[in-house]
Amino acid sequence: MTTRTRNRLAAAGLAGVLALSACGGGGDDDGPVDLRMTIWTANDAHLELFNEIADAYIADNPGVASITFDPLPFEKYTSTLTTQIAGDNAPDMAWILENAAPDFVSSGALVPLTEKLGGTEGYDLDDLEPATTALWEADGELYAYPFSTSPFGVFVNNDLLTDAGQPTAAELRESGDWNWERVIEAAAAVNDSTGKAGLVVRDFDYTGWDNLSTMWAGWGAQAWSDDGTTCGFDQPAMVEAMTFLHEAIFEQSALPGPGSTADFFAGDSAFTITQISRASLLEEDGFDWDLAPLPAGPQGEYSVIGQAGLGVLKLSKHQEEAADFVAFMTNPENSAKLAQFFPPPRASQLTAETLGQTNPLLSPEQLQSVVIDGIATGIVKPSHLGQAEISETVRAQLDSLWTADADVAGVMSQVCQAIQPLLD
Repeated sequence: MTTRTRNRLAAAGLAGVLALSACGGGGDDDGPVDLRMTIWTANDAHLELFNEIADAYIADNPGVASITFDPLPFEKYTSTLTTQIAGDNAPDMAWILENAAPDFVSSGALVPLTEKLGGTEGYDLDDLEPATTALWEADGELYAYPFSTSPFGVFVNNDLLTDAGQPTAAELRESGDWNWERVIEAAAAVNDSTGKAGLVVRDFDYTGWDNLSTMWAGWGAQAWSDDGTTCGFDQPAMVEAMTFLHEAIFEQSALPGPGSTADFFAGDSAFTITQISRASLLEEDGFDWDLAPLPAGPQGEYSVIGQAGLGVLKLSKHQEEAADFVAFMTNPENSAKLAQFFPPPRASQLTAETLGQTNPLLSPEQLQSVVIDGIATGIVKPSHLGQAEISETVRAQLDSLWTADADVAGVMSQVCQAIQPLLD
């Protein structure tokens, strides 16, 4: 069986696995319990903070013996989590990526949290911004806490731009040239004069296609209509956006081509599109860097948000303890600590002053323009019921786009032919 076949089978089975998990677990332990949470990050700074919060909880809750954070690879996070669920190895708690939210929420696989969070002293559930909770709610019930509501921005290596004779990010913004056409031009110049990569869309790597929404949204393009029923890949805005991207890769060499990699945080590219949680990868004595909002597209300025929800699985044998820890981990005090890496959903904490206390690397202007303004105006990355199967189908259809002589409009049409039945 090929890897692609395995991926497709895993995608097709997600809904069934989640429906099965909705049956629930239930407790069967009398003594202190061990809790496990799957997460997508193995970053040492993130884990240190999580463990600090867990240790504080355990110290005051003798009914919990340990809390383990289980990092899963980001690029196959949902499929690995689903495999654990299907293999009778479900975690008690899990981060859920935005593209899987509709499946997890609608399937009944998650424990309702509204009563628990709302009834926890000092929690202030009403402080959560409604726009951040919408993806995680059904029929007025909250099924996952919007753990991270993080707009995408562009980290910039000003040293590489200067070496290539290009303006810095600040100079481009001051001159009104912070737009995709000018950024791609600068990225191509960096590659041509230094041999370093120009722009890297982090976590894309020619497979994670939904991360390209951070570019195509600037053209007003959508993967599908707002109601999820009509494919948008073959629409003029998407064809124009993907043609721009294709030319940037294969004609201008502004992005590394298929099979090539470059790590911005190691100084190997001029720009990277990612979220502020990656700022922890910056070296204190490294290159001169900046953080800017996404460049303007033909449709003007815009923002795209990635979300992660923290939920308790019904298959957990320790639902009560897990929900109680979620309430503790996401209370106002700990939310403020987590804001160092993961922008909070709490309105009271979405200020440059509050975020600056835990993000000393970022200036108030960066926090305001990228994070606060981005949350206020941003759209969430594509998500849909049956996302796993849809996502794998789109990825397979886009394979033929990543060649120099690809027919962009033709490929986009093929994508819609393949996924329209799934949208229906």
